[in-house]
Amino acid sequence: SPYRSEAGVLAAIRTAREAGIPFLGTCAGFQHALLEYARHVCGLTRAAHAENDPDADDLLIEPLTCSLVDHGGRVDSGRGSRGRAVSGSERTVERYFCAYGPSRHLDTLRAHGLRFSGHDESGRVRIAELPGHPFFLATLFQPELSDDGSRPHPVVRALARAAVDHATRGERQPA
Repeated sequence: SPYRSEAGVLAAIRTAREAGIPFLGTCAGFQHALLEYARHVCGLTRAAHAENDPDADDLLIEPLTCSLVDHGGRVDSGRGSRGRAVSGSERTVERYFCAYGPSRHLDTLRAHGLRFSGHDESGRVRIAELPGHPFFLATLFQPELSDDGSRPHPVVRALARAAVDHATRGERQPA
């Protein structure tokens, strides 16, 4: 982050969301998943990301008051959420390398169907998911930073399973 093409990233996320393609966004992917949803589902067409457009009137994603660069912290996942299902636990400790996060319009995103299913110790959003989608999960934390690299993070394993399921379903559909 920043991505070479914000428009390209938003188009890819929108395609995954609308076509039921498994999606996992971490850190900037989380931020842009919220931005895409705000613009294309909630009608907040002027919503912006401060890293790409710091002077925008409607910043959805702003610099965090406390940077999460090289920070670790607890994430509590809500009952019945995909976040809890894939981690197998109500509470995990995750690592971050983020300096931006959501600042406003969370109620609007929620009212339009996005679920904020994971929060830090202070109640700030750390996981978002889209109920009814085969696998649409976004985390502000970065799963690749959590372990020693010997075993994929549960979120990454869940994405891989969802991708296999998606590919298998696609092969069975008539051409």
